[in-house]
Amino acid sequence: QVQLVESGGGLVQPGGSLRLSCVASGFTLDTYVIAWFRQAPGKEREFVAAAGWSGRNLYYADSVKGRFTISTDNAKNTVYLQMNSLKPEDTAVYYCAAARTTRTMTAVDEYDYWGQGTQVTVSS
Repeated sequence: QVQLVESGGGLVQPGGSLRLSCVASGFTLDTYVIAWFRQAPGKEREFVAAAGWSGRNLYYADSVKGRFTISTDNAKNTVYLQMNSLKPEDTAVYYCAAARTTRTMTAVDEYDYWGQGTQVTVSS
């Protein structure tokens, strides 16, 4: 019943843009901390961006600050990750995650619900 479904991934050239979406069901996102993580082949899952309750307290990893924007649409129960100026280093499977509350907003083990992931590949 509780489900997060990501979409919007794909293949883009360096410098390009993508907008990822994550639709929640079984709960309302505005009462949860919502985050994006990513995992590249052979690497651990890493924090990308998060938004507090009702989209407050936006927080970004240093590697994406100024390029990525997390936002929420409460009416659609959806969280977005707008990714601009993409770099090859951004290539990964991107996951959305939700938690009732967190300590740091950045730790994988703080999140209760996870989507299935969507592949983002930045390459020429």
